[in-house]
Amino acid sequence: MDKKLRLESFDPKFQKLLLDFAQGYRKVTGDDQILNVFVERLRALEKHPFTFEPYHRKVRKPFDYYQFGLDFIRPLVEIEHSSIVGIDVLKKIDAQLHKKENVVLLANHQTETDPQAIAILLEKDFPHIGEKIIYVAGERVVTDPLAIPFSMGCDLLCIYSKRYIDHPPELKMQKQLHNKNTMELMSRLLQEGGKIIYVAPSGGRDRRGASGEVEVAPFDPASIEMFYLMARKAKTATHFYPFTLATYDLLPPPETIQKELGEVRRATKCPIHIAFSPEFDMEHFPGSEEKEKTARRQNRADAIWKIVNKTYGKIK
Repeated sequence: MDKKLRLESFDPKFQKLLLDFAQGYRKVTGDDQILNVFVERLRALEKHPFTFEPYHRKVRKPFDYYQFGLDFIRPLVEIEHSSIVGIDVLKKIDAQLHKKENVVLLANHQTETDPQAIAILLEKDFPHIGEKIIYVAGERVVTDPLAIPFSMGCDLLCIYSKRYIDHPPELKMQKQLHNKNTMELMSRLLQEGGKIIYVAPSGGRDRRGASGEVEVAPFDPASIEMFYLMARKAKTATHFYPFTLATYDLLPPPETIQKELGEVRRATKCPIHIAFSPEFDMEHFPGSEEKEKTARRQNRADAIWKIVNKTYGKIK
């Protein structure tokens, strides 16, 4: 047992997961100080569990979880080899937000720490955007003890993804009602304007395929349609952008999807990359002439996915 981290008070199973993660993080970064802060936060949250509202605003007082998340992930990022592609697009996004228009980033998703990775890359020239992004978050990042301190430092719209909404079956109706309430909150936010929202239409993280290469997960057309309909209902100008992340090696997900909490996490030090592609026309796209609604929505999802997938091939 690592006496420095004083893990004895935790549940044995969680203790093992935490120790494994902490030892890997220390090996890569050599940073004991931030690890001790992390353990202190976990211990405090064990005594006083935190409940996430459907729309969670980042907690910055009395403890700044946003800054903690950046400070914890930053030592893992080889910033000198990292990159932002599409600075001109990002400047356009910045101008739209200043005009109180909305931006929706239709993105792939690779690690639990994607919000921190994005903020770290933006903090030099666009820190206000990094702090402003609202993330559509699944159940796992607000229920898994190891993820909670990082999630507390983000603005989140908490939903249950299609992947997990049936687990367990007896809670499906409750989860669907929760999602409905979250969507209503999102409609109000879009109506206010000046919001930038990140959503992963895949409903989960990218994983390695049969070839061993990381593959961008397919986008769900129903998810994209829902956001588009909400944006139109809000009657506030909303712009949609394909957004690509290459952050996988930072904190790779398990090789297979697991529904139970408690996944093993192993951090590595690596470069990370993000790319902003030009604004996507939600009405005119390859296959938009299709009359049948379901097929047309699928064509739109495929068109956005192809942009993200092609960009990923260039920046990974």
